Amino acid sequence: MGVSGCGKTTVGEKLAGQLGWTFQEGDALHSQKNIEKMSCGMPLSDIDRKPWLNSISQWIDSRCQSGTNGVISCSALKKSYRRLLTKNQNNIHLVYLQGTKELLLKRLAERTDHFMPPALLTSQLLTLEEPGADENTLVLTINQSPADIVSSIRASLDLH
Repeated sequence: MGVSGCGKTTVGEKLAGQLGWTFQEGDALHSQKNIEKMSCGMPLSDIDRKPWLNSISQWIDSRCQSGTNGVISCSALKKSYRRLLTKNQNNIHLVYLQGTKELLLKRLAERTDHFMPPALLTSQLLTLEEPGADENTLVLTINQSPADIVSSIRASLDLH
């Protein structure tokens, strides 16, 4: 989890690949309306995000019900969103990729293949409620390589 440009997809794909798990790009579950709105530089509201979060929650639930491991990327900016996604299940682990605004802007400026414009970073940072100690979230800074982040995730969550 984390704001745009933090590396959710890159890290998620690498982690899932190393573990032989399915990876789901959370942005692929957005409605066309949401994608168009963000592409125009308009931030999403809670109402806009609700169907998207429900789709992500359904993906997670299907994995839990089938006993199949997976990795999904999602901004999960608010505590209420994270509560919806995890439903307080113990077998779901959140990883927050945390970065400075400067580094995030630099990454977004270099990205050419995404609908999310760099201008929306500020609204995401304003919406972001960083995970608290009660959320049992692994917090990792993004000022290291994706490979090092994946290694940290695997070591911290004992994923072999």
